[in-house]
Amino acid sequence: MEKRVNNLVNIKLLRTHITRLLFIAFILSSVSITAQIGNTQNSKTYTIGDIIVTGSTSFGAETVITYSGLRKGQEITVPRTSQSKIAEAVKKLWNSDLFSSINIYISSIEGNVANLEIHLQDLPELKDVKIEGVKKSKFDDIIKDNKLSPGVKVTENLIKTTENYLESTYQKKGFLKANVTITTSEVTDSIDKQRVNMKLNIDKGNKVKVKDIVFNGREKLKAKKLKKAMKNTKKKNPIRIFKRSKYIEADFNEDLVSIIDTYKENGYRDARIISDSLIYNPDNTVSLVINLEEGEKYTYGDIKFLGNTVYTDELLNRILRINKGDTYNGVELKKRIQDETKPDGDDIANLYQNSGYLFSSITPVETSADGNVIDMEIRIIEGKPAYFNKISVVGNDKTNDHVIYREIRTRPGQRYSKADVIRTIRELGQLGFFDAQQIEPNFKNVNANDGTLDMEYSVVERGSSQIELQGGYGGGGFIGTLGLSFNNFSIKDIFKKDAYKPIPMGDGQKLALRLQASRFYQTYSFSFSEPWFGGKKPVSFSTSLSHTKQFLYNPATRNADKDRRFNITGLSVGLAKRLSVPDDYFVLSQAISFQHYDLKNYNTGLFTFGNGSSNNLAYTIGLSRNNTNVDPIYPTGGSNFSVTAKLSLPYSVFNKVDYKALKEERADQLEIQNNTTLSNSTRNDAADRISEIDQERFKWLEFYKVKFNGEWYARVIGDMVLRPKVEFGFLGAYNNDRGVIPFERYFVGGDGMGTYSLDGREAISLRGYPNQSLSSQDGGTIYNKFSLELRYPITLKSQQAKIYALAFLEAGASYDNFRDYNPFALKRSAGFGIRLFMPAFGLLGIDFGHGFDPLPGQAVKHGWETHFIIGQQF
Repeated sequence: MEKRVNNLVNIKLLRTHITRLLFIAFILSSVSITAQIGNTQNSKTYTIGDIIVTGSTSFGAETVITYSGLRKGQEITVPRTSQSKIAEAVKKLWNSDLFSSINIYISSIEGNVANLEIHLQDLPELKDVKIEGVKKSKFDDIIKDNKLSPGVKVTENLIKTTENYLESTYQKKGFLKANVTITTSEVTDSIDKQRVNMKLNIDKGNKVKVKDIVFNGREKLKAKKLKKAMKNTKKKNPIRIFKRSKYIEADFNEDLVSIIDTYKENGYRDARIISDSLIYNPDNTVSLVINLEEGEKYTYGDIKFLGNTVYTDELLNRILRINKGDTYNGVELKKRIQDETKPDGDDIANLYQNSGYLFSSITPVETSADGNVIDMEIRIIEGKPAYFNKISVVGNDKTNDHVIYREIRTRPGQRYSKADVIRTIRELGQLGFFDAQQIEPNFKNVNANDGTLDMEYSVVERGSSQIELQGGYGGGGFIGTLGLSFNNFSIKDIFKKDAYKPIPMGDGQKLALRLQASRFYQTYSFSFSEPWFGGKKPVSFSTSLSHTKQFLYNPATRNADKDRRFNITGLSVGLAKRLSVPDDYFVLSQAISFQHYDLKNYNTGLFTFGNGSSNNLAYTIGLSRNNTNVDPIYPTGGSNFSVTAKLSLPYSVFNKVDYKALKEERADQLEIQNNTTLSNSTRNDAADRISEIDQERFKWLEFYKVKFNGEWYARVIGDMVLRPKVEFGFLGAYNNDRGVIPFERYFVGGDGMGTYSLDGREAISLRGYPNQSLSSQDGGTIYNKFSLELRYPITLKSQQAKIYALAFLEAGASYDNFRDYNPFALKRSAGFGIRLFMPAFGLLGIDFGHGFDPLPGQAVKHGWETHFIIGQQF
């Protein structure tokens, strides 16, 4: 709205027969200028005398005068031009966006001196905002986004900008007919300021959906194919779940580009959209009409490479993978030369970039299109190889430089490689000390003449230590947990007082302490790992120590029976080495572990002896490969698999125990124990003998255990990621007469965490069922599990938390032996959940799973189950 400000100049001369001479209205920019001067049309120059400020304004006179640019002793011209001092003063004051009215008067003239009066009216300030038409939960965002805080100056520009912003925001959400009106009303109060209340009336209307999409001029490609290419704009379909049919202009424009790309992929390189239109229908929907010109279909003719000296035509043709006679595909041609969507793609540009030719360029040029056959030249300018000059890292406030530099794949003097830069980003993200979403490689001092560049890696530290302090109810009583995990620890500074900020940090080591206790069990654990043992090679050293006490429930006292207990003390030491063959994503790990099991009156279904002890000395070897990228919390590509074997010594080979005789004796004693015609004393003696035999069998555990885990990550659309996973485990015995051990068994079902039976078992998650409900009482010796998970990020770039939602399908089962093994007899489930990762607390989440099959021994499907996740990923 155009604002008009009338600037009146009154000149009163204290002389006889002289009356009012001037009347001038100043309008600058949006202000038009008029001047009326008595009987004279001649300009006259005056010197400014006093300047006073009047009107309704909260600004001091000195501030106003200084800002206007006017000063005492300055010369002014009456009448003035648009370049005069007074005109410039009005323009400055008006452009400040602080005043609703600006008037400058010549209040009096004494000889050649003119005294000025600047009369101002402040713009009103905002007192309160009232919003109608949306939920109260949206009020704060609307006020914040549009800067409608109390005290802000209310201008026509503010009102119009707010209206446009809100209408545009809702239109982007599908409310195509959204309308916003803003009104203001003056506030009358004791404060000596002009203030107004603002009322925002938001009429979103209904979401406008797409009823139909019409293609005019389409003959060569099917409408179904073109509609499929439109990823964002879809026709109404009641069975579509994941993609709505609302119309959003920006998304529609993006889809128009996709339509042309589809034509180019099918040989129609000249296809274009002549026009498009939107038609409103009476039922509050829209129809989209797209007018096409398809053109003719083209094929490839001869393709020649020019300028290549480093690589042969044969090699470049293998990467290009386009032959004479193929249907012309402009989109695919561009990707084969340089795929912008895949930084590590298999294309010609990356071939040169990974070999040091940073300054290379590859340009496809059509040399002929006769008869719809396109001959092409791929013109290559290789340039000279580039070398890294200086490598630096910025942003690491806590992590020591050497921890970062040992993971960096680019070195000073080394030939440039894009693949090494990408791998460095991945390795820094996998450390877990930095926000993987904010790691950036910055090219510095790039010099094409001498072929050098500096590389600066910018990182953002995130909290890498975690604290676990919680209490809850489970396993028949209150459970308290205290855990401390320092994931960027520095053990060498442990005795340095100045290093405690609050703990010694920066060397990339991991130290974890955990204490958990309830009425029925207590567990203590300590672990430490150094990822670069010795400091020169990526050899990881790890060690852990744990002790667990568990007590049986006494139904008489409804409390823990301290005379019936099961203790486990464990110690392990391991080394893991990064390999270079087949590639350096492989890791070979080895560990030696020892557990001592001590039982006292601990008679359960799993153990055949309630008194005694057992020892587990085992060697574990594993081969794993993890090339997931980049963020370990939310990988978007790559895979992660591992194969491990845990082996004990074959004691039965050299301990001279006749296990076959023990097995036969055990069978005889079991028959006596089960014979109800015999006296209780005889049967009890048989039970005691069975316990003695089993104590002998399992004094030193003899077993082998093999596990496989494999998972893959692939982008579906945008940042949506699909993660399939497969697992398999097998627990076997060297000597069948000795039998499979009662420890180390698999218990399937639930969240994989909530087990309060700490007896050496391994809990396998399978959502949609209660914990460990899908295995027999003694646990399984075989299990397999398959899962498919679809993940979508809610926020990944926040330093406070990373959040993503997920939906899953799972199936799995455990088996007591190979006779029962059937990989297709699985318990199935599906559901959805959410994950929240906070640096201080680790991974938290909740899942809602629906079990489609009955639990063992039941006839109806299990239904819904809720799982709370702490510190693990499925």
